[in-house]
Amino acid sequence: MKRIALSTGEPAGIGPQIAKLAQAQTLADAQVVLIGDRGLLASAAGPVVHVPLGAPVVPGQLDVRNAPYVLQVLDRAIAGIEAGEFDAVVTAPVHKGIINDAGVPFTGHTEYFAQKTGREQVVMLLAGEHLRVALATTHLPLSQVAQAISFERLSRTLDVLHEGLITRFGLARPRIAVCALNPHAGEGGHLGREEIDIIAPAIAAGRERGMDLTGPLPADTVFVPAQAQQYDAILAMYHDQGLAPFKQVNFGQGVNVTLGLPFVRTSVDHGVALSLAQSGQADAASLCAAVRLALRLQ
Repeated sequence: MKRIALSTGEPAGIGPQIAKLAQAQTLADAQVVLIGDRGLLASAAGPVVHVPLGAPVVPGQLDVRNAPYVLQVLDRAIAGIEAGEFDAVVTAPVHKGIINDAGVPFTGHTEYFAQKTGREQVVMLLAGEHLRVALATTHLPLSQVAQAISFERLSRTLDVLHEGLITRFGLARPRIAVCALNPHAGEGGHLGREEIDIIAPAIAAGRERGMDLTGPLPADTVFVPAQAQQYDAILAMYHDQGLAPFKQVNFGQGVNVTLGLPFVRTSVDHGVALSLAQSGQADAASLCAAVRLALRLQ
């Protein structure tokens, strides 16, 4: 039976609650091991790898003293998978802001796992029942997106995405749509030249490497269902360009997959939901879907 490391995320959010629910609901499919404070995870249905909290937890209230704990949980999951203890990692949501408030530069799980495993390029892919959306850039201020999109970066992203769709999702020749950055795909250069100078050349080079690529396509139409269903994945240029339409269709059921790591890593499609942490009403559907997808991607 596969062993899945499930990191329990921000302790003041819904992570511990939904992690226990996901463990209980998926234990028949795998040995799901929770990583986090044993006291916080009391009543868990299965194994817990103990990582001690930095401070007592009040549900719904962030505490900067627990920011190091959140990263220690992730480090324990990585160490476990590198040692062969686990077959995949699934992560509950963390709060980026409180980690930065603790003085640790942190932009997200995707970047953290890439840094810890020495991977120059990884790709964030959101996978739902009828739609897969990847990102060329991830957690950047919008003002920095255009300068971050280069021919080299876009080419590496396409390589990782294409390879991941083949090796992880079993698609022999994945069809990938590539979004434009600017409105109306730049209107022939009148609304920006990124499509002409960077995106189209990267697509052409990818085709020469054997990829089935279409674009650059206007982002306001490529996500229309009749268009989106023609592709196995859509590559968006920035976070909200891709995630807004994805979550409109799949929120609560989607799974975040990091392609390009030496192991399978999946996560939820939502945040820490501090307002729900005290209610007992958090929905574990996305985390359960993340566990099940992690098993299928082996």
